[in-house]
Amino acid sequence: MTIHQIPSFAAGEWVATGEGARDIASAITGEVIASAGNDALDVQRMLDFARDVGGPALRKLTFHDRARMLKALSAHLGQHKQALYDLSFNTGATQADHLIDIDGGIGTMFVYASKGRREMPDAHVYLDGDVEHLSRDGTFLGQHICTPLHGVAIHINAFNFPVWGMLEKLAPTLLAGVPAIVKPATNSCYVTQLCVQLMLDSGILPDGALQLVSGGLGDMLDRLTMQDVVGFTGSADTAQKLRSNPVILQNSVRFVAEQDSLNCSVLGPDAEPGTPEFDLFVKEVQREMTTKAGQKCTAIRRVIAPASHVQAVIDAVSERLANIVVGDPRLKETRMGALVSNGQKRDVLSKAAIIGQEAERVFGDPENFAIVGADPEQGAFLPPMLFHCANPDTAHRVHDTEAFGPVSTIMGYRDIDHAIELANKGQGSLVASVVTHDADVAREFAMGAGAYHGRLYFNNRDSMKASTGHGSPLPHMVHGGPGRAGGGEELGGVRGVKHYMQRTAVQGSPDFLTALGKKWVPGSAEIAGPAHPFTRRFNELAIGETLHTPSRTVTLEDIEHFAEFTGDTFYAHMDQAAAERNPFFPGRVAHGYLLLSFAAGLFVEPNEGPVLANTGLDGLRFMNPVVPGDAIKVRLTVKSKTKRNDEYGEVRWNVTMTQQDDDVVAEYELLTMVAY
Repeated sequence: MTIHQIPSFAAGEWVATGEGARDIASAITGEVIASAGNDALDVQRMLDFARDVGGPALRKLTFHDRARMLKALSAHLGQHKQALYDLSFNTGATQADHLIDIDGGIGTMFVYASKGRREMPDAHVYLDGDVEHLSRDGTFLGQHICTPLHGVAIHINAFNFPVWGMLEKLAPTLLAGVPAIVKPATNSCYVTQLCVQLMLDSGILPDGALQLVSGGLGDMLDRLTMQDVVGFTGSADTAQKLRSNPVILQNSVRFVAEQDSLNCSVLGPDAEPGTPEFDLFVKEVQREMTTKAGQKCTAIRRVIAPASHVQAVIDAVSERLANIVVGDPRLKETRMGALVSNGQKRDVLSKAAIIGQEAERVFGDPENFAIVGADPEQGAFLPPMLFHCANPDTAHRVHDTEAFGPVSTIMGYRDIDHAIELANKGQGSLVASVVTHDADVAREFAMGAGAYHGRLYFNNRDSMKASTGHGSPLPHMVHGGPGRAGGGEELGGVRGVKHYMQRTAVQGSPDFLTALGKKWVPGSAEIAGPAHPFTRRFNELAIGETLHTPSRTVTLEDIEHFAEFTGDTFYAHMDQAAAERNPFFPGRVAHGYLLLSFAAGLFVEPNEGPVLANTGLDGLRFMNPVVPGDAIKVRLTVKSKTKRNDEYGEVRWNVTMTQQDDDVVAEYELLTMVAY
């Protein structure tokens, strides 16, 4: 068999394996298939290349430029994923497992590309929150901004997801504008290396944006600065060693960890055998035990059920596990492949033995189980193993020992408070799930267990068809957890991007904040355009360009006609005495939506032009009532512009309506699509 030498990509070039290289065996056959590592890797040169070449190149791009880059990368990987599938079988993963790792990773990158375009500006500065008014006259304001760190992200990933584990960290990092050095676990680094090579060969990434260490990091962590970030996935012991590095502590290097997690799933007290919830629960437990051979950081390790239903759960789960075909993952009939290595197999067996001190194994004998298409003596195969802990209150190891494989322990609870207590005994997890059709049970669990879990997943007959599963982190939601789970938060939409940016409080005049954020702030300079703004194309409009309309007097006839025409005869518009009794109104007042219509009539240019559509309004507030005889006028200002495609872009207009004494009547943001 050919032994592949897995290179690193350092400072713009591929570096072959060298002294200190480590052999990598196939999970299926136990034969050596690859070698990776080079103790002579110049890690300082890699860091310098990322900081001096990759960082500046990424920071020149706007968030939208970087989002388009991610979209192109995900599309490119999607065209080459078969090669990743073929190689990944050697990690013991089945085709179904590939869909989670490879397709899931590509999908995560695509989601971040979409969020970057939709939720972040086409600019270099991210505005975090609203403007704060720090003076009475509005001439001194505050704004929190986020800008990319001027360092490098070191991503240390686990063996179980060689593609998703990399891409779920890489996508928010690159979107933030920070270069990355990826260090995959050696056991499966050959899959990560191919994925990196595909991305680099695409020519989409700027130089220095991505580097790869196949093997050990050497003393790279000793060379980090306060501008760098470490993202880690792995064991709690390794995380503790890394985060206690004196340089990391001294320089307050950001350390985002996702580590050991004794995740649990709780069967609600209402979910009796025969209900859709009971069947759903059993299916989820079996799936989480066997997907990726249980090598998932989000897998269900503790199964918590009403004491009266424990035996029914054991029987039902065991029945499903008995139908799981274990064997060569390349075979169509295989439903669970091998663990990543024989070393991992030994580790799982040792942890299962510890759990066995407090729990009885009720399914799965590692000394006697069927395997198809592979040699059980050579490959890293195990059967799914289910344990039963009869005394979870006095047990300790079932709540602190993670067998990172197809191993789960079932335990009974007396009532929902007891279930919460048992769930929280894990001292922090990535995810806890509750299968119940009782909303009060779900609420009680969220209140009692939320502080101990990074994600709470509730499911029942109403959501089961659409749900993504207990063990599926989604890029839209936080992935991480407190305590034992590491205390970090990966993913979570734009929250994940902010890990790689610095939040800074800036203070100054409205003109300064407008220039900084490329978003018009009330009180800053207004620009008089050469023509009505609705006659000007997207690329012709300037931030701050303003139209002041003439006034229009609101009459009692207007109010009554609007009430009759729309059917809105609310007393404040039609009954003088009743309106006067209302503490908010001096008497009969104009409808708010009448005023919006009048405002549009004042600022709209009616002829065909570049304004294509009104797509909505945000932040509408009515500040002061308008009574018959008041004269209203409008200030319409270009607040921000966002390109959507080559044909049109979104223009946000600040609309401020005032009356004859210049008191503000209403304010909102108008959204329009404007042609280029």
